Amino acid sequence: MADSRLPRIVWLLGLVSLCMDLSSEMIHALLPVFLVSTLGASALTLGLIEGVAEGTAALVKIFSGVMSDWVGRRKPLVVLGYGLAALSKPLFPLANSAATVLLARFVDRVGKGIRGAPRDALLADTTPSEVRGAAFGLRQALDTTGALLGPLAAIGLMSLLAANVRAVFWIAALPAVAAVFALVVGIQEPQQHAASGRRSALPRWNELRSLGRPYWTVIIIGTLFSLARFSEAFLIVRALDAGLSPTWSPLALAVMNVTYVVSAYPAGKLSDQIGRLGLLIAGLLILVAADTILAISPQLIVVLIGIALWGLHLGITQGLLSALVADAAPSDLRGSAFGMFYFVTGIAAVAAGAIAGLLWKEFGAPSTFSAGAVFAAVTAATLVWHRSHDSRPNG
Repeated sequence: MADSRLPRIVWLLGLVSLCMDLSSEMIHALLPVFLVSTLGASALTLGLIEGVAEGTAALVKIFSGVMSDWVGRRKPLVVLGYGLAALSKPLFPLANSAATVLLARFVDRVGKGIRGAPRDALLADTTPSEVRGAAFGLRQALDTTGALLGPLAAIGLMSLLAANVRAVFWIAALPAVAAVFALVVGIQEPQQHAASGRRSALPRWNELRSLGRPYWTVIIIGTLFSLARFSEAFLIVRALDAGLSPTWSPLALAVMNVTYVVSAYPAGKLSDQIGRLGLLIAGLLILVAADTILAISPQLIVVLIGIALWGLHLGITQGLLSALVADAAPSDLRGSAFGMFYFVTGIAAVAAGAIAGLLWKEFGAPSTFSAGAVFAAVTAATLVWHRSHDSRPNG
């Protein structure tokens, strides 16, 4: 059961995320099939589109985070970000080339970039520090519930609509509109935050640089995590290679998101009690196991087990990384701190996506997942070394 000390805004932000992720994942679950089968794109193109999309989001996050610190308001930027994401949805069913899909993903990710840092800063601003891990875990769990329902809805609609991908994309726009409506009418930013958070000048680089070792350690940890994993789109293509039919391709993300949903909140709550680094290491070891299974097994049922483990590692680690940023950053620089974190880790995600796509194209799926397993193991070893030499951050 969720902690009663969690403020109402945590639930509201989670429900908004649920609606938007329902929309996005209905599209995302079918996008690799749409790109590869309908538009004739390669695995390398898929990797580059995903990498550019995530890198764009990361670049925008640093500016929106800084702006939210400067004006002392988070909600207007959050509304703008979700609004852009909603406006991008009709571009997917209208696409006749990979370039149009890239444009749609670009607009969608710009929206994600604008909303990400202010939203997480707002969550940290309004949540007591002793339940911060639980708060980020709960928001992540609700977000991922939308990501779970999205592929399931896509499967059902593909069956009902005779595998008409474009029709499913049109329907997927509806929950995105609902998300923006819920955000506008349901969430009220605390006035005391707006009054106390306003800065007389934009945050400067030397202020971020002076955040201290705990914060920059979190940046390094987040970067290593981004390099150790790549877009979940490759999980779908791997399942297709193992025999999953295109109509049932969203099942891959559904399997991943089941374990993601059930683990995110418990992991966040547990981290408030025992610390975060040990759980991060456990998540990396699970990722090593997942990548190893996905690299060596051609059997669909075993591939789906690997995908479920991939989701478990995400559930354990994703909310904790956000909580670590909130732990390390002062309130008047929290938006900037989240923005910098997402910018640096997003650049790493671009590199990871491109490398994964290139390895897949040149050497096949086993090489992609084997490389991921090796890097995850190296990252886990690095965190073990860090934990033995320094108990920070929140170790």
